[in-house]
Amino acid sequence: MYARTGDLPEARPCQNETIVTLTCIEQVLRMMSYLATPIVAVAAVWIAYQQMRIAHRKLQTDQYERRLRVYEEIRKLLSIATAKGDLPFEDLLRFRTAVSEADFLFGPEVMSYIEELYKHGCDLGMWNDMFRTPAQARGEDYDHRKVVESKYKELRWVTAQYEPARQLFKKYLNIS
Repeated sequence: MYARTGDLPEARPCQNETIVTLTCIEQVLRMMSYLATPIVAVAAVWIAYQQMRIAHRKLQTDQYERRLRVYEEIRKLLSIATAKGDLPFEDLLRFRTAVSEADFLFGPEVMSYIEELYKHGCDLGMWNDMFRTPAQARGEDYDHRKVVESKYKELRWVTAQYEPARQLFKKYLNIS
């Protein structure tokens, strides 16, 4: 049709450039609206995941604090025995109440240990209650040697529990 390049019709500028620009903008906006829903969905999933991680971390922190309280109560009981050489029944009852949730926070070995500690504490208190000085009245069946030896044995057992308790609770209180 056109033999030479010069014979081509002249390129005309767009008669209405505003219409072309609006059409391009409309297309871009339409594409953005199509992408908005998946972007919002991805953001919502990410936020939900982050909230789940925060909730899990809070649960771990709360559990750690509750476990630490039980361990501190054991150490407190051991300190009373070490300071007084006795475990009064009131202290044992307070201890028993303070560690009552241990069964739900630890494995069975911790509850067994708490029961053993409580038993030895009761025995120590009993031997202390039975102990009589020479100035005090003693019954005929009172065996001073047996009372002193038993009291000493229980006191030694109880006061030697700092390290075993630490070792037992170590795996539950390790935060690394």
